[in-house]
Amino acid sequence: MTSSDSMNASPLGKSTVYPTEYDPSLLYPIERKPMREKLGITGSLPFFGLDFWNAYELSWLNLRGKPQVALMNFNVSADSPNIVESKSLKLYLNSFSQTRMDEAADLIHVLRNDLSDAFGSPVQVSLRQQGDFASAKLQELEGLLLDRLDIGVDTYAPDPSFLKSNQEEYPVEETLVSNLLKTNCPVTGQPDWASLQIHYVGPQIDQEGLLKYIISLRTAQEFHEQCVERIFLDILRKCKPQSLTVYARYTRRGGIDINPWRSNFTSGKRPQLLRTARQ
Repeated sequence: MTSSDSMNASPLGKSTVYPTEYDPSLLYPIERKPMREKLGITGSLPFFGLDFWNAYELSWLNLRGKPQVALMNFNVSADSPNIVESKSLKLYLNSFSQTRMDEAADLIHVLRNDLSDAFGSPVQVSLRQQGDFASAKLQELEGLLLDRLDIGVDTYAPDPSFLKSNQEEYPVEETLVSNLLKTNCPVTGQPDWASLQIHYVGPQIDQEGLLKYIISLRTAQEFHEQCVERIFLDILRKCKPQSLTVYARYTRRGGIDINPWRSNFTSGKRPQLLRTARQ
């Protein structure tokens, strides 16, 4: 099946009957490989990373028939062979709405197994139940805000030529943030909005050029994971940092947000799992 055929077969952009009984076949995997080939990745990955997912619309029944609700968090490695189409995840999670479970731990076990099968790689799942809702605090990404720059912009198609760095000066270590990232779903064309954090060690990156580059992605049509990998590769190729991490916090769609993180930092330190104001 070609990448185009795979997208046509997905539930995205189609009228849907929402199931209410558990059905793991609703999960729709999409191979990462064709998306990465479009970015020029054909061998070993130039990064490691994780995709952090949050789902805000999860409900099931206890054995007495009383509805239960929770916030779901899970993460999957960037080297998993597949992503899962987000609408299919929504349909899958809704299929628990009339399904009885003895305990939340039983639900976690089912979720972990089904998602691991769909992604083709182990998935770590946790639930935040009602007693812990108050601990879900809002916090913004740390770093110097690029959006403070007063720039003129007239390019809204991906243009990595904006990316420049000062190769003549000593390396610096910086964390830069923007809330102006927008891309579009490659199937439905719906807008995807995100905040972006870039941490690097290397020649100092021209901040105005970086902001123009981020804005130039405004008409790009890519899944969240592919977009973050494009940004990582463009910065790596054009600015030549010694170390680089790119992290995006996307706003939710269909009660789900996806937050890809890619890095070549040898420390492998995970990002702060925060929820921003727009999420």
